[in-house]
Amino acid sequence: QVQLVESGGGLVQAGGSLRLSCEVSGSTLNSYAIGWFRQAPGKAREAVSSISSLDESTYYADSVRGRFTISRDNDKKTAYLEMNRLKPEDTAVYYCAAAPGRIRITTAEIMAKVIWMFWGQGTQVTVSS
Repeated sequence: QVQLVESGGGLVQAGGSLRLSCEVSGSTLNSYAIGWFRQAPGKAREAVSSISSLDESTYYADSVRGRFTISRDNDKKTAYLEMNRLKPEDTAVYYCAAAPGRIRITTAEIMAKVIWMFWGQGTQVTVSS
């Protein structure tokens, strides 16, 4: 059974940085594409970023491009989301998810069609103004 555990959330002032981690157990990480999603209170879940399993291509939502960086360390079975220049509107619960197979995700359209089979429990990120 594949399990994902997020960590690294917290409270930070606007302009600050956080690094989220997503540790995978029960399988090798290189078999999965990893996605990061977020959900703010009263809002729909939003796809934030992803890193492909096929060639480590990345996708970023327009709202985070240039501020967030996704990466993966297959040996450590951990994916990361480095978040810089945080804004109050980045406040949300952040989830990582895993999709099996050789997947290359580079656009929002592809991101929306991926079946994210496994999800973590989420980590809260709060950005104060």
